[in-house]
Amino acid sequence: MSLRVYNTLSRQKEAFEPVKPGKVGIYLCGPTVYKPPHIGHMVGPVIFDTIKRYLQYRGYEVTWVVNITDVDDKLIAVAKERNSTMEEVAQTHTRQYAEALKSLNVTGIDRMPKASQHMPEIIAMCQSLISGGHAYEASGNVWFSVESDREYGKLSRRKTEESESGTRDMQGSGKRSSADFALWKSAKQGEPFWPSPWGPGRPGWHIECSAMSGKYLGESFDIHGGGLDLLFPHHENELAQSECCNSRPFVKYWLHNGLTRMKTKAAGSEYDKISGSVLTLPGNEKLLASVAVDKLLAEHGAEVLRYLLLSTHYRSPIDFSEMALEGATKALGAFERFFERVERMGKPPGDPGQGQEQAQDQDLESGARTLFDGPHATFARDALSLKMKWVEMMDDDFNTAGAIASMHEMVSLSNAFIDQSGVEKHRAPAAVSVIAAAAMTLKRLGKLLGLSLTSSKAVEGDSLTPRLMELLIQMRQEARLAKDFKLADGIRDKLVSIGVVLEDRPDGTGWKAS
Repeated sequence: MSLRVYNTLSRQKEAFEPVKPGKVGIYLCGPTVYKPPHIGHMVGPVIFDTIKRYLQYRGYEVTWVVNITDVDDKLIAVAKERNSTMEEVAQTHTRQYAEALKSLNVTGIDRMPKASQHMPEIIAMCQSLISGGHAYEASGNVWFSVESDREYGKLSRRKTEESESGTRDMQGSGKRSSADFALWKSAKQGEPFWPSPWGPGRPGWHIECSAMSGKYLGESFDIHGGGLDLLFPHHENELAQSECCNSRPFVKYWLHNGLTRMKTKAAGSEYDKISGSVLTLPGNEKLLASVAVDKLLAEHGAEVLRYLLLSTHYRSPIDFSEMALEGATKALGAFERFFERVERMGKPPGDPGQGQEQAQDQDLESGARTLFDGPHATFARDALSLKMKWVEMMDDDFNTAGAIASMHEMVSLSNAFIDQSGVEKHRAPAAVSVIAAAAMTLKRLGKLLGLSLTSSKAVEGDSLTPRLMELLIQMRQEARLAKDFKLADGIRDKLVSIGVVLEDRPDGTGWKAS
């Protein structure tokens, strides 16, 4: 099956064929950095980080750009409230954003350009649009003439008269039509500005992205991503001004992720989406705090958050709640328990990023010749078919939800094999090898999704804890042999009280963090 992606422009799935064979350029609209990052800001980066990982797995050379909007009316307003500067506000929240991305294992961003550092490119694009008859200057402002673009509205399927005039009051500024949007805004008294041929001012929001994507990815590139709320007017305006300026297709595939929703009450009304517009309304401080990334990371961990964001197809809305977080935690627990079983056999899955050749690093494909001719060939083939199903899901418009489901199927299949084969007790080499290969395959698939999928023991994060637990388990066993059940039960109960559960198994006593 070839890779197919859903293109918002055509409203259908299309075979993926890059503009330049073997190379892929991706542009994702980043945040306007006027407030701390919340979970809604992380959806796009996690999704497109996973998309890049998969495209690289398929052999493509990928360049991924995520912009920072650090010049905007909202930044100016917040700076005034804090008695600060636009630059200081932007720097603070850009740093917080970068830290959140790192925590969530978003490692694939190649460039993170800032609008404030690209004024020459923005001004040059405005001049080109004016020269081509697609823009006009009036009172120090530069406007894009929507009427000059016959194809305007082809991305959002909106008519010109439905266009919004923008967020600033522009009466008396020479604007010819309510649908026209600002490419350059003249500066008001006390506002930050840059010099331009039309006087001091700053760029409009839309022109920033067109200028930066063009500089780093070229006039035509492969994938433009962003939330569904950016489809109009932002992406529609980006497309119009870019194609009018360059006289060639702007983006081949438009990918839009669904919004993050949360059922809650704020400012006396019921809201169900986590977005900038909701969180900036008066009285929403509690909602903002509840979805702040640093708070969620501290309470639930990065693995749970990333898993949750990938457990729904990217084009579908994500229902964010405590129940959803609990579900993600429970689902990850299935992988943790499986890897613990494999570790107890003496075959811990290796790090798939190390490229080691030891037996424990053999996956189902690399070991096909021996595994498929061995005594457990049926299990090996069934497990490999689930790996192929994982690939099919990702080839079908990056269906991470389907891919994760196939991984859970592989865990269930593997656990059933362990139970039926008695490999935990007898440690037959052939059975241990085939289950270790299945575990390594799962680790590698998880790595492609940006998930570590460690056992709960590994999550403990130090070498002393396992040794202490072995000592306590031994003390409990000696107490039971001496029929000192009060001491044995006391050790067990004390461990439960601090979140550690002992499990008496056929091959001995094990433990896990509850």
